[in-house]
Amino acid sequence: MTEVPLKVEHDGKWVVVKAAVGEDRITLPAPVDKEILFKSIFDLEEKKSVLVLTVKGNPDAIIRIASVEKVLIVLKRLILASCNAYRLMAYFMSPAIRGGVLAKNAQWEKGSIVVVKSGIWFASAAKQICVPLPDVAAIELTKRDVQGKQTDVVRIDHVESGEVVSSLVLCPLSTLQVLANFLKDATKGIDMAGTELDAIDQQVAMLVYSGMDSHAIENMLNIPHKQLDEIYDRIIKLGIAEVTIIRREVQLTTKGVRYISDATKTQTN
Repeated sequence: MTEVPLKVEHDGKWVVVKAAVGEDRITLPAPVDKEILFKSIFDLEEKKSVLVLTVKGNPDAIIRIASVEKVLIVLKRLILASCNAYRLMAYFMSPAIRGGVLAKNAQWEKGSIVVVKSGIWFASAAKQICVPLPDVAAIELTKRDVQGKQTDVVRIDHVESGEVVSSLVLCPLSTLQVLANFLKDATKGIDMAGTELDAIDQQVAMLVYSGMDSHAIENMLNIPHKQLDEIYDRIIKLGIAEVTIIRREVQLTTKGVRYISDATKTQTN
């Protein structure tokens, strides 16, 4: 086993330990004093430089670990190889498309797709990328040009910082169909019936998706500001939009009008 420096959250505070890491487990010494088998981990999240492990138990335990990037990469690789999850070997490209444009340095990598409780992990020897399940926008079995040949792939779209990012998975067709069905089932909690919005609400949502601001939407649909606000309230309540910027509308006071009038006179004199 290899010793690595870690920070572990324990009793509400971070403690520094030298953990022993093996192929199938990690041992956290006192004051944490815990041995974690990787196969007992059923969820893995990454938040900046912190790994959040959910470990099977009675009750289940949540372990937060922080360290340098090199150590976290090794831990993620070992955990994803053995944790309790849906897993298949495949080629993947993630990200493949960002904002409708081929991502920079996009290439096929040999690795595995690991689906845990909170996300879809794309794992290779060099990197591990996670797409949180709540961020998944679409999953489809489609075709993609691979080495000059139209080939079946699974395309996974997710939203990242307001931008649609696509990842591709390549493996035998029968496995792709199983993967697509499994992922659709895993993300069905965010599906909608399709009847929640009326025609004008849908138009507003589509224009927001296209990047239009509120003023442009009002002009495009010829609707007053109050009506647009009411539509925003509905789509926010449904969880299909979120507030990013609150702009204030102002009008000049008498003092302001006098200031502008005086300034204008000064400029013309």
